[in-house]
Amino acid sequence: MPDALSDLVPPPAAECPDLAVLAAGGRVRSVLLYPDPALRQVCAPVGCLDWQTLSQLAADLLATMYDAGGRGPAAPQPGQRWRIFVMGHGWKAGAPHPRVVLDPEIMALGSATEIMQEACLSIPDQPVAMRRPVDILMRCFDMTGELLTLTLSGIEARIAQHEADHLDGRLILDAMAAPDA
Repeated sequence: MPDALSDLVPPPAAECPDLAVLAAGGRVRSVLLYPDPALRQVCAPVGCLDWQTLSQLAADLLATMYDAGGRGPAAPQPGQRWRIFVMGHGWKAGAPHPRVVLDPEIMALGSATEIMQEACLSIPDQPVAMRRPVDILMRCFDMTGELLTLTLSGIEARIAQHEADHLDGRLILDAMAAPDA
């Protein structure tokens, strides 16, 4: 079970930022490219970050995602060692519903799997066929510090698994060595 965000004191819920507004205030960061060793490091929980640092990191990740044309960078990609990623599966189709995910823990994997090509901002122009569960159950915190249990399926589940891998130093290239990838 993830640790509570003990030192994170967000503003009252009514003052928590709209993620679109948050993204507009973000800085586009350079994305580290494989084989940078920082991409292989396990990230630390975000609970020790203050609200200002955490919200700026989330804003920067969102801005970077939109600028790079991705669907979800994780903090290690711009060189930050924190357990945070952002994702937005529908923004390319004009349906932006970004999500900021703090200290995720995948609790359960569905039994049905699917192989799809996955791309990675840190490994440009090298998509990899990845077998992943179609459904997952993930526990995480949101920007208000609320503990959530999310049931994700389809592309959202795939993005969440891909980004959670980054937080543990795993990359899609690792699947190339796996026998059933």
